[in-house]
Amino acid sequence: MPKAGAASEPGRDDGAARFVSGSILRHVVVMSTTGSVGLMAIFAVDLLSLFYVSKLGDPALTAAVGFASIVQFFAIAINIGLMIAAGALVSRAIGAGDPAGARRIATSVTVHCAIASALLAALLLAVLDPLLSAIGAEGHTLDVAKRYLWISLPSNLLLGPGMLFTGLLRAVGAAREAMYVTLGGGIVTIFVDPLLIFGFGLGVDGAALAVCVARVTFVAIGWVGVRRYRMLEPPRLAAVLGDLPLVARIALPAVLTNLAPSVASAFVAHALSGFGPAAIAGNVVIDRLAPVAFCGLFAMSGSIGPILGQNWGAGRFDRMRGVLRVGAGVTALYVLLVWLLLALARGPLAGAFELKGVAADLFGFFCLVSGPVWFFNGLLFLGNASFNNLGFPFLSTLLNWGRATVGTVPPALLGAAWYGPEGVIAGTGIGSVAFGVAGLALAFRTVGRLERGVPAETAAVDPPAAEAVQAAPSSGMSL
Repeated sequence: MPKAGAASEPGRDDGAARFVSGSILRHVVVMSTTGSVGLMAIFAVDLLSLFYVSKLGDPALTAAVGFASIVQFFAIAINIGLMIAAGALVSRAIGAGDPAGARRIATSVTVHCAIASALLAALLLAVLDPLLSAIGAEGHTLDVAKRYLWISLPSNLLLGPGMLFTGLLRAVGAAREAMYVTLGGGIVTIFVDPLLIFGFGLGVDGAALAVCVARVTFVAIGWVGVRRYRMLEPPRLAAVLGDLPLVARIALPAVLTNLAPSVASAFVAHALSGFGPAAIAGNVVIDRLAPVAFCGLFAMSGSIGPILGQNWGAGRFDRMRGVLRVGAGVTALYVLLVWLLLALARGPLAGAFELKGVAADLFGFFCLVSGPVWFFNGLLFLGNASFNNLGFPFLSTLLNWGRATVGTVPPALLGAAWYGPEGVIAGTGIGSVAFGVAGLALAFRTVGRLERGVPAETAAVDPPAAEAVQAAPSSGMSL
């Protein structure tokens, strides 16, 4: 047994497998709340950066930042896929009583992530011109977006591991430390952003440099956290290569799943580009405000994964169903409160971002219809988190791509033809209803399949851990 206070095993400082007992509501709320604070720090700083850019008085600059953000989302989707794989495998190993396997897989995924982040940044920089043109950027807007990305995209090499570290910390229940990663970067950027944009007169280039500063902070604080919990070990080539197929079986479908919203966003930007820069600027503010307003839903989907993974490892299927029920209830209450606030504040918010005419109308319409749309988005997020962490990741891929294609393209095109820019927003929201309901229903069905002993699509961390997971229903194994 390790000495008291020692951190010789992943998560041992605060007690491993903490989610297999105690109040489910408390676990969900605590993990989601701390995750929300960290995510809000990222999204709020992003929104604040856009606010500063909007004060430069050129809608083309606001549109350029929006187009650049869409390209950034493609890189972030890859990072999220690896973060999901790490969190799912590490939490499952901890729940099954295999801290050595958890440490090994955490180390392997960190190496995979560093390599993938660098390659992805290089690939996106190589295709910037056709990519930005395809989503509607042109002229001065295209030039500004390209310059923004040439400054900020190389820092994806830092963002990837930084995001991964938050997933590893959440996997062991270290919600506070995971929050510190993003919160620290956000706090630093709050001061750096206006200094670079206005103080040094760098404009949009200053906003891009502030992104790089934030990412340096992310990875530095995350590294401190994972070292404290001793989640990493010196990498071994055999382990890194041997774990690659295991990680890929979760990461690849998770990447495909998270690419779908990016593709949908690119299509929406392209559809709105036909209505002029004002419509694009309005949509950019919507894209930046929505994650801030509804960050609790993103945080919840990231937080319930480790809770489900540990309870699966311990064979607690009753608690797994409880997590889904509690998650749906919290989603409904959270969305209702945010919807009310957005509806009441839509006018002042539009004025703050210098939105006028078409842009202000589009933004106000979003605030009025956002509640139902994001409630069903939240249900889909819960379903995706369940599938990714319970060994059925291709269900997430299927649902997300269904929503990004069938649930987005036809209704958005029809909405644009019938009602203009507002019709595009309404059309994309309609698709969320059917796919949100389907996601939650399939999540409950997935838990039932696992309880009946139906094999998952992905293996556990290693053969001993797989045996522990299969034996868990009868043994009630936990740490």
